[in-house]
Amino acid sequence: MPEDFVVTPWEVTGEVDYDELMRRFGTQAVDDALMARIKKHTGDLHPLLERGLFFSHRDMNWILDEYEKGNKFALYTGRGPSSGIHIGHMVPWIFTRWLQEKFRVPLWFQITDDEKFWFRDFEKLEESNKIAYDNILDLIAIGFDPKLTKIFIDTEYIRHLYPLAAQIAKRVTFSTAKAVFGFDESFNIGQIFYTALQSVPCFLPSVDAGKNVPVLIPCGIDQDPHFRVTRDLAERLGYYKPAGLYNKLMPGLLGLQSKMSTSRPETAIFATDTEKAMRKKIANAFTGGRASVEEQRRLGANPDICSVFAYYTYLFAPKDDYLADVERTCRSGERLCGDCKKELADHVAKFLATHQERREKARDRIEEFVIRD
Repeated sequence: MPEDFVVTPWEVTGEVDYDELMRRFGTQAVDDALMARIKKHTGDLHPLLERGLFFSHRDMNWILDEYEKGNKFALYTGRGPSSGIHIGHMVPWIFTRWLQEKFRVPLWFQITDDEKFWFRDFEKLEESNKIAYDNILDLIAIGFDPKLTKIFIDTEYIRHLYPLAAQIAKRVTFSTAKAVFGFDESFNIGQIFYTALQSVPCFLPSVDAGKNVPVLIPCGIDQDPHFRVTRDLAERLGYYKPAGLYNKLMPGLLGLQSKMSTSRPETAIFATDTEKAMRKKIANAFTGGRASVEEQRRLGANPDICSVFAYYTYLFAPKDDYLADVERTCRSGERLCGDCKKELADHVAKFLATHQERREKARDRIEEFVIRD
C-alpha cells in the first residue's frame, strides 16, 4: 500500500491509505457494532456511514454512552473561507445536518477568516471575511435548523473566543505544534497560534451551558491533528475531551490520488457552477474505462479507480440498490463511460438547481444563524 502520502489540515497529497492513516493518527475504525448503536437512536443510517465514507472516530462510543444517560452532546464543525464552496466541502455538512436532525442537538459552526488570512495570500483580512459571508449562504442552504445552529466568524466573535484561546495557547508548546503540524521558522506566528483558536469551540458549549457538555466533531480526517492537540489539554482545563467522527476526503474529478482543490477548479464541482460548466467538468472527468467501446463491452470498466463512480458513492446514489446497479453494469461492460457521465451530470444538475435556489433565499436569513460579540 502507498506510504508516500501526506495528510495535514492544509495539505493532502498522494494516494491516501486510510487504514495506514488511522494507524498514524491513532483513530479507531467505525465498525458494525458502532453503526448498530447509532442506528438504535436514529432509526436508519446515512449512506455516508453505511458505505464506509465516515470511517473513523475518536470516542464515538463514549458520546453514545453519555447520550443514553441523558447527557446530550453538541456538534462542532467549521469552514476556512478561502474560496467558494465545492461539493467536497458539503459532504461533512450534509452528514452533520443529519446528525442534528436525528439527535436534535445544537451545532456550533466556526468560520475561520483569521486562519485563511494567515495561511493564504490575502493582503487584507477583509478579503477572507467577505468570502466567509458568501460561504454562509451555502451553509444555510444545506438545511440546518436555525434554532439549533450558531454560526460565528472568528474575528466577529473574538471576545468570546480569546479568553479560552489564551488558556489553550499557554498549554501548547512550540515543540508540540512543530511535531504535530510540521511548523518551521518560515511560518508566521499567526499560523502557529491558530490551533488554539480552532480548539476553542470544543469548549464553548460547556461555557454556554455552565456545565460540561460532550462535543462531537464531524469533519474530514485531515482536521484531526488540531483535535489531537485539543484532547491532550482538555482535562487540564476542566473540560471533556472532544470526540470526532471523520470522513474520507472526496476525490477530485481528475483522479482518486488527491482530494478536490479550490486552486484547481477543474477538479471540483462548485456550489455556484452553471449547469454548462458542471457538465463540461464531468465530461472531462477521469474514469476507469477501457481504451475503446469494443474493449469495454468485452472486459468491462473499473469503478474502483473512477472519479465519476466516486461521485455516485458519496452523494448521488442515495439508494444502495441503484449504486449496486451502477457498479454491476460498469464492471460488466453494459454501461459506457459517456452514458455514465451524462447520467451523473443529470443528478448533479438537480442537486445544484435546488441548492442554488436555497442559496439565494439564504441571503435574507443570515441573521437567523450568525452570532457576534
